[in-house]
Amino acid sequence: MNDDLDTLVAQLREGRAFAHKRDISDALGALASALPGGVDALAQAVPVGDDCAAIPDPAGGWLLFAIEGFLDEFVQALPWFAGYCGVMVNVSDVAAMGGRPIAVVDALWSRDRAGAAELLRGLAEAAARYRVPVVGGHSNAHAARGGLAVAILGRADALMTSFDARPGDALLMAIDLRGAYEEPHPFWNASTGAPAERLRADLELLPELAEQGLCAACKDISNAGPVGTALMLLECSRVGATIEVGAIPRPTGVPLRRWLQTFPSFGFVLSVRPAAVAAVCAHFASRGIACAQVGHVGAAPQVWLRDGERRSLLWDLAAEPFITARAPAEIPDD
Repeated sequence: MNDDLDTLVAQLREGRAFAHKRDISDALGALASALPGGVDALAQAVPVGDDCAAIPDPAGGWLLFAIEGFLDEFVQALPWFAGYCGVMVNVSDVAAMGGRPIAVVDALWSRDRAGAAELLRGLAEAAARYRVPVVGGHSNAHAARGGLAVAILGRADALMTSFDARPGDALLMAIDLRGAYEEPHPFWNASTGAPAERLRADLELLPELAEQGLCAACKDISNAGPVGTALMLLECSRVGATIEVGAIPRPTGVPLRRWLQTFPSFGFVLSVRPAAVAAVCAHFASRGIACAQVGHVGAAPQVWLRDGERRSLLWDLAAEPFITARAPAEIPDD
């Protein structure tokens, strides 16, 4: 059994999802090396590495600013869904920070107008369902291939970040399991077939947690999958954890190996003080969303996966950064 856990760890570490997230480390390192102040010069209200940039609002609270770009092959294979995801993943990033969306802008490339039409139909559908207006953008219908990026503006009265997990916290995961895969892709879609009112009310759970003081550290589950996203949050907070893989909310019949490499349309990792765990779990359960404690946060910056009594080291953050800045000399030449 431990051999299986070690194999699972190796597959996660070597998989494409982790490789894409490590690009963040390379980009930050290159930016930092070009600035007189290094990494510190990139600092903002919330340090680089969170779901959104958080900009203090003179009127109170924070403005939230984020952008998502999409892989070419995803845009080409599923143009309507890619357009839809342009809004969906951005509103999730804003929610993870305790905020509510204000508006989005898009930049799209296509070989012709017909190629752009499907992207725009998906974008418009999601904008209507999540009630987030598209207020501008850029288009090019004469490109060599399709591409899409979408940016969002939001606002938070109380902030959750990836930098406030503390030793002794409980590590929770909340995932909407009422969906299905967009086969054969690793996307768990619990959005397009759901009532629009439910989607909006489900997202409202996140700013409510922040405003009620029930959670200070949260991250949207991205294409790094559940444990990859947890790894990102823990690294930002300079802590570690042991994650019980069997406790991660998972749809019936989906193999664990596939699920840990899945990008769910609604999924969050939360680091919660022990006294608030029951309230946070009940908060999600009230809307039919699975939420469970999957581990404990510790001071040692190592992330382990555990299956019963067996465990395997996923990442030693003290020895090797995951998304934090690497100097250009440390970046491998592929």
